[in-house]
Order: sequence, then structure tokens, then C-alpha cells
Amino acid sequence: MLLTGFSTLIWLLYMIMLVLAVVALLLAATAREDAYRAADKQKKSFWVIILGIAVAVNLFVPMLFLQLAGAVASIVFMVDVRPALKAVSGGGGRRGGSSSDGPYGPYNGGR
Repeated sequence: MLLTGFSTLIWLLYMIMLVLAVVALLLAATAREDAYRAADKQKKSFWVIILGIAVAVNLFVPMLFLQLAGAVASIVFMVDVRPALKAVSGGGGRRGGSSSDGPYGPYNGGR
């Protein structure tokens, strides 16, 4: 019974790493090439190849250390490269202003 629970946990870990790699690959493939240069990051082809290898390893190679290397590459892309691409492409969340700004200007609470 303990072994079944452990294998379920390992399977869930593998699925999380696979989903992370697939999402990172899709985001890397859909970003513009010039955004990578403007953000001073590696080329788009570099990230697509690295993340494609991470997806392939997660799907076809049952070696945990290779899968962990792919997870590290996916995390680096999601935490470092993607925010830089969004900042350069103008796709950030808030573009200045305060947390009380509404769609038509600042909200002053009825003052």
C-alpha cells in the first residue's frame, strides 16, 4: 500500500514536470524573435530547442536526472525569460499607476 502511494506521487511529479515543459515550450514558440533580442536573452531557437528536448525527455526517457534538468530549464524560462519578454513586448500586467486605479482613472472612494 505504501509503494502504491509512492508510485502515485512519482507519477504526479512526472506529470507536473511534463505540463510545465509543454507550457514553457508553447510560450517560447509563440513569443516574437525580436523580443528575445530586445530583452537581451538567448535566441528564440535556443529556448525552443532546449524546451523541446525537455518535453521529449519527459515523454520518452524515464531518467529522473534528465527530467529534472528539463524542469530546471522550464523554470528558468518561466521565471526569468518570460517576464523579460512580456516587459519588452508591452504585455505586462499593470503599466504604472496605483492599485486603486480603475478603468477610467483613479478611484478616490467618494471623496
